[in-house]
Amino acid sequence: MTFGERPCLIDKLMRQGEAVTILNADRLFPADQTTRSIARRLYSSISFAPILSPHGHANPHWFSTNEPFSDPAQLFVVPDHYIYRMLYSQGVPLEKLGIGSASVEDSRGVWRIFAEHYYLFRGTPTRLWLDFAFQELFGLAARLTPANADEYFDVITEKLKTPAFRPRALFERFQLEVLATTDSPLDSLADHDAIRAASFTGFKGRIIPTFRPDLVVDPDFPGFAENLARLGQMTRMDTSNWQGYLFALRQRRLEFKARGCTATDHGHPTAATADLDPDAADRLFQKIASGKGDAHERECFRAQMLTEMAAMSLDDGLVMQIHPGSLRNHNTRLFERFGRDIGADIPVATNYVHDLRPLLNRFGNESRLSIILFTLDESTYSRELAPLAGHYPCVRLGPAWWFNDSPEGMMRFREYTTETAGFYNTVGFNDDTRAFLSIPARHDVARRVDCSFLARLVAEHRLDEDEAHEIASDLAYGLARKAYRL
Repeated sequence: MTFGERPCLIDKLMRQGEAVTILNADRLFPADQTTRSIARRLYSSISFAPILSPHGHANPHWFSTNEPFSDPAQLFVVPDHYIYRMLYSQGVPLEKLGIGSASVEDSRGVWRIFAEHYYLFRGTPTRLWLDFAFQELFGLAARLTPANADEYFDVITEKLKTPAFRPRALFERFQLEVLATTDSPLDSLADHDAIRAASFTGFKGRIIPTFRPDLVVDPDFPGFAENLARLGQMTRMDTSNWQGYLFALRQRRLEFKARGCTATDHGHPTAATADLDPDAADRLFQKIASGKGDAHERECFRAQMLTEMAAMSLDDGLVMQIHPGSLRNHNTRLFERFGRDIGADIPVATNYVHDLRPLLNRFGNESRLSIILFTLDESTYSRELAPLAGHYPCVRLGPAWWFNDSPEGMMRFREYTTETAGFYNTVGFNDDTRAFLSIPARHDVARRVDCSFLARLVAEHRLDEDEAHEIASDLAYGLARKAYRL
């Protein structure tokens, strides 16, 4: 595959003779010169490939309204738990960062706090992503420090006021081909309807929803009973009984699919699955819906619902993503003060071999079904996940995720899974981000790491270079397009 070039600010600055001090052109490539040269060649062939973002958490409202982003603090700091998690770990109160407020009263003050603590991100992938955005998008070629914090703030603020930095313009500038958001089954999808309507006025971006049913399949989700009632109201189904509940979920999935959805996403605490007979499932649902289920029964219900979702995917063709293994809202005080998703989620050990067996006994040999497995437990890469993906026709491995979405984490993923699952039982890369401006940076990091891994195989005469070029293209673009049915 040949990809057209896109403008590169680094190259432009170099042509103008200006100093570039943040990013090195050989970042993340091997130190060995022979292997580095191979990695350069591989990367040059795919660096301008279009971006597929088949799983993430960008807000569809940004694109439906196309309003300017407000300021640097609310663009970079407030929505990004990678950032405020680190600052909180060093004693910065979340209130000082504007977290938990409807609006940030002193954005410049928040930005100064961020700049004062920028050194905390040394050696982290967050630093790579931020430096990329600062230099590539805003032309800021000096490292962020307290001394230049105001200059950064002013330059970014002024550029955000221009048409070139509105969400739809950035979508096109990033060469995004597809962007998938993550959406509740109780969402009206009005923003997605507005985005589709915008296509008649010139915006050609493909932005699609992803069906994330956690709040109506997880009995531990706050407001679960109320959520079931709302699902019934939206679908005009009786969600107080098992069959009506399943019909309501099927209906919402089809409504998502009509708006371009190609995948579901399941953020369960574990990978547990179950395959109860219909009467037992009905009885369990009645107990759960009445609020009487104990902890074991609630886990059994979640397990049954993963199997039910797999059955629905066989019918409607939606790809199934399973993201288990996070103990969410670990910090009780923060959860009580700020609510869900405030960066206090901690990875836990996860079992896949035994927990997935009920689902795989029923559907594992179905080549029409596609299940993408993710993990926060790296110890399962070679022991469990790669052997599962290397055998079952329906199983694929998602990329290194969340806490492992780093150069080292990506390299470990390739090293531990390739020997058993190969490259073609994986699905390329997805960025899984709420920070829109980090998308091109994250894909750039993944492409560089993959090219470094492939270069090593070529240098060790385990792979021919023409094969490595083909694999690099597939990892950057082709595998995601195929796996997510884009």
